[in-house]
Amino acid sequence: MSARGSPYTSGPPPPRKHHGAAGSNPLRRRSDRFEAWFRRFLMLILVVGVPPAAAGAGLAAYESTTRTVHAQTAQRHEVTARLTSGVADDSGAARQPAQVRWTERNGTVMTGTTLVRPGTAEGATVRIWVDREGTITGPPATATTAWSNGCFVGGLAAVGMVVGVYAVRGGAGLVLDRRRFAQWDAEWDLVEPRWSARFRR
Repeated sequence: MSARGSPYTSGPPPPRKHHGAAGSNPLRRRSDRFEAWFRRFLMLILVVGVPPAAAGAGLAAYESTTRTVHAQTAQRHEVTARLTSGVADDSGAARQPAQVRWTERNGTVMTGTTLVRPGTAEGATVRIWVDREGTITGPPATATTAWSNGCFVGGLAAVGMVVGVYAVRGGAGLVLDRRRFAQWDAEWDLVEPRWSARFRR
């Protein structure tokens, strides 16, 4: 018996069709295609937008802090003050307030309160920072402070942008899921009576 003409020997089977493109899948809804493209758009924002946003925020913070450094350096100066009262060494605190007296550059004698180590005797000298009005203050900020502040703000801006993009992505996913669920419910309301009628026969 000849096998010629048999469907099993008529040649190689036809090639299977593959849905290579994402949009060629017939099961993909319009919302699925929108979600896919929207995610690509958000990823593009992350790749293209995060570096300049972080650099811009960091540079702005660095320049602002640098101006503060220059202003504080011009307005504050360090002087040598002498304690007018001793500090007892009976406290667990690292520093305690004490009265001090110093002489300004113009010869004016000033007094104030600063923090010194416990046990510092009366008459001891300490270095303090004062402003133009003669008020005791802290040391001025430094260039290192400006640099670290710029890095911190830039990193914070990058993290905030990433969190914001993922929040938008999650919110869009929730909205699309609700829409898809509503569509499924509507379609099931149309299909379910047909299936029920088959079992009632």
